[in-house]
Amino acid sequence: MTYFLRPDFQANLPVDDDPFAAIMSLRGELIRAKEGRRTLCFVLKGKRYFLKAHYGVGWREIFKNLLQLRWPVVSARNEWLAIQNLERLGVATTPLIGYGLQGFNPAGLKSFVITAALENTVTLEVFCKPWEEEPPRTKAAVYYKRALLEKLAEIARVLHDNGMNHRDFYLCHFRLDLSQGGPGVAMRKTLKIYLMDLHRVQIRRRIPTRWIIKDLGSLYFSAMDIGLTRRDLLRFMQVYRQRPLRAVLTAEPLFWRRVGERAVRLYRNTWDRLPKSLPPS
Repeated sequence: MTYFLRPDFQANLPVDDDPFAAIMSLRGELIRAKEGRRTLCFVLKGKRYFLKAHYGVGWREIFKNLLQLRWPVVSARNEWLAIQNLERLGVATTPLIGYGLQGFNPAGLKSFVITAALENTVTLEVFCKPWEEEPPRTKAAVYYKRALLEKLAEIARVLHDNGMNHRDFYLCHFRLDLSQGGPGVAMRKTLKIYLMDLHRVQIRRRIPTRWIIKDLGSLYFSAMDIGLTRRDLLRFMQVYRQRPLRAVLTAEPLFWRRVGERAVRLYRNTWDRLPKSLPPS
């Protein structure tokens, strides 16, 4: 059995002969229940936490994923390793409070990961939604939008350069820290954006290009209705590659075309229509 709880958190738990079982049976506000796992929010000593508990996905779910050429997620281990890796890389994510794993049978593994709630934050999906109807106009607001865009490109670059791909790389899985200040106060270096929902993250020495394209295409898809301009997209590409824009466009036009095609395909499959503005060719 693998087991860890941060000492300050464990000190607030009631004494129990089986702390693993106590964690797995915690009660709180149910956020999601799916495929042998549940996510809930609970309060302990006035502080909010999130528990993701896995109770075993079963062989049927494992074979279904394999037949669909998808690697099945059978425990919370993937998530806590991803959090630890992001912390090592300096990418903000949910603070890790504890984790545990019990069992040997892949179909029946019991596991959990506990993270601290991120207070005074908002998802980028919600924060950026008004931009399509009311785009940033003041100088400060335009610079703030640019800083957010560059920060996302920076996070994506750090992940992909260090062997990580997210697999659910959408704006809704980034949370903006509102305590850092708004337009005119926080710029790229001071912005704090947390990357969330890491249970499907893949970690390896080198990421195949197709997975990088899936990540970037998913991110672009989720941003297609916030009024991004061609200049915004080109700026993202430049910051992501850390090279002059002309060199990026000359060296890899096919790569970025495939990113755009994936974004459009996701948009059409989700909304049954094309986005208002298509990717630059």
